[in-house]
Order: sequence, then C-alpha cells, then structure tokens
Amino acid sequence: MLIAGVDEAGRGPLAGPVFAAAVILDPNQAIEGLADSKVLSPIKRTRLDVLIKQRALCWAIAEASVEEIDELNILQASLLAMNRAISALTTVPDQVLIDGNQLPNDLLIPAQAIVKGDSKIAAISAASILAKVARDRLMDTYHVYYPDFSFHLHKAYGTKQQNAQLRQYALLALEHLDISGSLESWFRQRLEYESVEYVREVIFRLLAAMEKKKVAESQPERI
Repeated sequence: MLIAGVDEAGRGPLAGPVFAAAVILDPNQAIEGLADSKVLSPIKRTRLDVLIKQRALCWAIAEASVEEIDELNILQASLLAMNRAISALTTVPDQVLIDGNQLPNDLLIPAQAIVKGDSKIAAISAASILAKVARDRLMDTYHVYYPDFSFHLHKAYGTKQQNAQLRQYALLALEHLDISGSLESWFRQRLEYESVEYVREVIFRLLAAMEKKKVAESQPERI
C-alpha cells in the first residue's frame, strides 16, 4: 500500500504564503533522522530535504497565496495547499495521512488526520521537512527585497524582533505622510499599545495612503 504523508508550514507567521508538501516514501530506501521539522536544526532539515527528494518514490510541494489566506482564512488556505500538494503527486497513493485534525475538502483518496502526525509517521515528517525548507527559502528571498524586516532570521514568525520592526516601519511610514496633530497622536498611540496584527493593518493603511499621495503628486497641475 502506498501511503502519502502530508503537512504544512506557514500557518503561524505574519507574512508570506502557506506551504504544504506530500511525500510517498520508498520502503526500500530508508532515510535516517526523519522527525518533526520544528525539532530539527536548519542544517539537518536542509540535509534531509535533499535525501527525501532523492530517495522518496514521489513528492510534491504546493502553496496558497497571501491573497487566498486573506480570502479563505489561514486554516482553509492550509487545507487548500495540502490538496494541491496531493494532486501534484505523479504517483497516486492508496491512502493519505495528514498532520493535524482537519482534512481538505473534495479528496478522492482515503485520508486520515493524525494529531502530531509529524512526530509519529515518517512520511508526514518528511512532508513537514519539505514544506518547512521550501518556505524558509522563500523567507530568505524576502530578506533580499525587504532587508529591514530580517525575514532570514525569524522567518516572519511573531518574534519580539519582528514585532518591533513592524512598529518601526509603521513609524517611518508616518513620517512620509503629512499627518499631524490629533491624527498622528492617534496612530502613534495605537502602534505603541495594540497587537502586532493591528500594527500590520495600520501599516497596510499607511502604505495605501502613501501610494495615493504619490499618485496625486505625480499628476500634472491643472490651471
């Protein structure tokens, strides 16, 4: 019986898409050291990522975009990414084992959700590693384009460092707008005391205002 293990990476972070992977291991090619990706060092994950791709019978990685997360919510986007990873397998498994307590909709293959499956089932462990490494590599790319956020260090998880950087970025955005008086005071108070999710929403609004101002300033004056 061919078993596909499935897991995701990216449900907890504050930025970026959510990734999922599906893996069918080859029983004749053992891979030592498979475990929940969260307990492995980056070096071990990278080494295992290579071995899994070399020795597995079949594997696939998929994602759900930030826009899909906003539209569906993070849980449904995670399940969508899992469904895409399963569908992308070039070999159809007889059964799918999925980490967690939820199953994607419309699966045409018998499936079972297993809580903490990434620490119990080798194929799910392998999937968790592929998904985690793929997402971390994207975060490293984000760092190249957005160095102020240090994505290469915290991978967009809500660390104290990232929360502080989000607030600092919002304050810098404030300085580029002609906002003064009570409105500026209101923004600064919210950035100081509100949750990081609220701060992120403030940043989106500030960026939209900055873009609107930029467009207005680029228009020729009418006499």
